[in-house]
Amino acid sequence: MTSPLLSKPLLRRPLGTHGKVHEITAQSAGWRYVGFSLYRLRAGERAAEATGANEAILVMVEGKASFRAAGRDWGTLGERMSVFERTPPHCLYVPNEENWEAVAETDCTIAVCLAPGRRGHEARRIGPDGIKLTERGKGTNTRYINNVAMENEDFCDSLLVTEVFTPAGHWSSYPSHRHDEDDFPRITYLEETYYHRLNPASGFGIQRVYTDDGQLDETMAVHDGDVVLVPRGHHPCGAPYGFEMYYLNVMAGPLRKWRFVPDPAVEWIMERDR
Repeated sequence: MTSPLLSKPLLRRPLGTHGKVHEITAQSAGWRYVGFSLYRLRAGERAAEATGANEAILVMVEGKASFRAAGRDWGTLGERMSVFERTPPHCLYVPNEENWEAVAETDCTIAVCLAPGRRGHEARRIGPDGIKLTERGKGTNTRYINNVAMENEDFCDSLLVTEVFTPAGHWSSYPSHRHDEDDFPRITYLEETYYHRLNPASGFGIQRVYTDDGQLDETMAVHDGDVVLVPRGHHPCGAPYGFEMYYLNVMAGPLRKWRFVPDPAVEWIMERDR
């Protein structure tokens, strides 16, 4: 019998070009923890949601919007007009069982990152202060990271969120690795979504999702605005020459720790580059 995690499509195209263009729930993904939505709004338009059982990190991918959340006015969030400026994002953390509302001040893109909440933390702004673009990898494996909410930050119950900028002709989420077992400290179980952008937008990138036993092995051409689900297995990305790749990662699982195991076929690369 096919596992539910293998029967759901991994590549999700946008539902349109305007409004709520992605809505991925744990149920629609066939897993337990991660949700992801995306709004593309015109100036003056509004988006609003109740978090319910989930906590949320709202990431201003592009543009500016004013926010009310958890009974407070948070003012205007957002600064970069293009995600490829690589400047730190403005974000807002909203606990479970709260409401939020955004009114676009310019054309804007708002990502909604979701995972189970326990109401263990208060609403708060995240960034741009405290988020620093850092380099990772060597050679054509070099990429640049904006860590929004990784495990060293303690203001979340479940969410792990980061932005990655991959130069043209480079690879990232590489050497290939997986985080699909609950066996801390060796490895943790984390579901993951990738929201992809390409520059120029007419381009494409490559993402492969595969397991050691070959039961799951999909290689996808991703276009500007696509989302890829990673329920299990290794999940490297490649940016062809001429096209810069951005992605926003959302991860969550039973333990808010990121521990992974490399693909044995590429483990020697990690050993060499240490």
